[in-house]
This record gives sequence, structure tokens and C-alpha cells, in this order.
Amino acid sequence: MLLIFLLHLPKPYFLDAFKFLDFSFLDILDIALVAILLYYVYKLIRGTAAINIFLGIAIVYLIWKLTVALKMELLSDILGKFLGGGFIALIIVFQQEIRKFLLMVGSTNFTTKKGFLKRFKLLSNMRKNDDFISTDVDSIIDACEEMASTKTGALIIIQRNNNLDLVKQTGDKMNAEINKALLTSIFYKNSPLHDGALIIEDNFITATRVILPVEKDIIIPARFGLRHRAALGITMRSDALALAVSEETGQISYIKDGEFILYNDINSLKDLIKEDLD
Repeated sequence: MLLIFLLHLPKPYFLDAFKFLDFSFLDILDIALVAILLYYVYKLIRGTAAINIFLGIAIVYLIWKLTVALKMELLSDILGKFLGGGFIALIIVFQQEIRKFLLMVGSTNFTTKKGFLKRFKLLSNMRKNDDFISTDVDSIIDACEEMASTKTGALIIIQRNNNLDLVKQTGDKMNAEINKALLTSIFYKNSPLHDGALIIEDNFITATRVILPVEKDIIIPARFGLRHRAALGITMRSDALALAVSEETGQISYIKDGEFILYNDINSLKDLIKEDLD
């Protein structure tokens, strides 16, 4: 009897405010997609000053949704107009992050020559016809290892999907097939080509003395200098891979997607790059 009585009682007002908690399959899918989106946004801005701005916006947005759910009309109206009017300001503040996000969405390994041909089992035929040459990763890393032993600074950028013509225009054009001796001679301290970055496309060096954008807003250890900031900058603005050899420590750094990628030894580094180029 008590249960029947409780079921016939009118629902309290505060329960009506939380009707949005009635989940359906589409609600769960919506939440999952938003969680994935937030995860990738966090990856883009992690380690930058933009992370604090993003967290502040997220907190304000959650407060706004709570005020809407509780029908706090005045406060929800103020917060709603604040978020709506600040949309253009957000685009300005996060322009680099938005650009990188769009590059990430538009870039997929399926569209690369190697990935596309492998999926259709034509890679072997193309190699026979010499229409496609894979990047000689072993020669690149061997050259980096030799430069590291002599503490010769170097910055090598390997192009993937995104075109790097804009940055290539800042340097000297070249069209030379990769080999260890050529790479080490370019970065020799008395060489006229050793300043700046070197661009590699497929198995060819296509530009030297390239000036790359330097990422100033990220926090990195003091032992890393402008060479590493430039590597972070180009990998944050494109899907290129970067190898930086420190002239202070001789350490070889591998940078991808604006992050330093850890590796165990030279062989594991070669495997990582070959996998990223597939």
C-alpha cells in the first residue's frame, strides 16, 4: 500500500529539472563522440598555454548547462550570451590548434601513396617499375647516429601527407637521393648548407637551409633549444616527422604531432619511423 501511495505522489519540481538524465542509445553515442572529440582537442593543446584557457571555457560551459537544467534563467542567459559572443574570440585564440585539428582530420594514411597501394596490393608492381621509392630510413638514422657521435647539430624533416612547399620556399631547392654521406656532409659545421632544416620527400632531399616556424608557447626542458622548438612547430602545423640532433648533448630526438617520441635504441627508432611512414 505504501508503494502504491508513493507512486501516485506528484513528482517534485527538482526531478523535472533532471529529465535530461533519461538516457537513450543516441544519448550514449553523443556522449562517446564528445568524449573522443575532447580527447583529441586535449592532445592538440597539451603542454601549451591554451590548455588553461580551454579548461576555463569547459568549466564555464558546464556551469551554463547546469543553470539551464535547473532553469536559472538569468544566470543561464548571461553565460549563454558570454559563450555565444566569445565564439569569434575563441577562433582567434585557438587558431593554431584549430589549424592543426583540421590538418589532422584531413590527413589520413589511407591517402598516402604507400598506404593506398598496399591496400590494393600494387606496391610490389610499382617498385618493379621504379615509379615509387620508399624512404631510406636506415641511411637517415645512421647519418643521425654519426652526427650525434661528433655532436653535430642537425634538423631533418620527413614529409608525409601534408605539403611543405610553403616552408621549402624559405630554403634552397635540392633534388638528391638520400645517402648517409650526403646527409652528414650537409650538416658539417663548415658546410654552407648546415644552417636550418633539411626536407625529405619519399627518398629525396628536396630542400636545405629551410626556416621553420618556432613554437614559443610550449614549455620544454632547458636543454632543448631553437632547433627542437622548430621541430615541434612544424610537426604541430603538419603531419611531418622531425629528427633533431643536439650539438650540446649529441642526443637524437624524434618529434611527431608536436610531441617528443620516446624510443629504446637506434633500431627501435628506425622501426618507429618506418611504421609512421607506412
